[in-house]
Amino acid sequence: MGGVLGMSTGKGKKRLRDVPALYDELKSAHRLMLTPTAWKKLQEIAVQKSTSVSELIETWARNYDDE
Repeated sequence: MGGVLGMSTGKGKKRLRDVPALYDELKSAHRLMLTPTAWKKLQEIAVQKSTSVSELIETWARNYDDE
């Protein structure tokens, strides 16, 4: 799984184990199967946005609009 790439909980906030940092619920581990090309692209986008691949996918999913 991808590590945190510059991910921040906000200035002066320390992350605590088993305490949600960015949302009102804890994240849990899930497995994704991606091509190496897709994984590399997600990592590049995450670096550009100073976040993690996990947070990039989380943000996309939370903002996804069903049409």
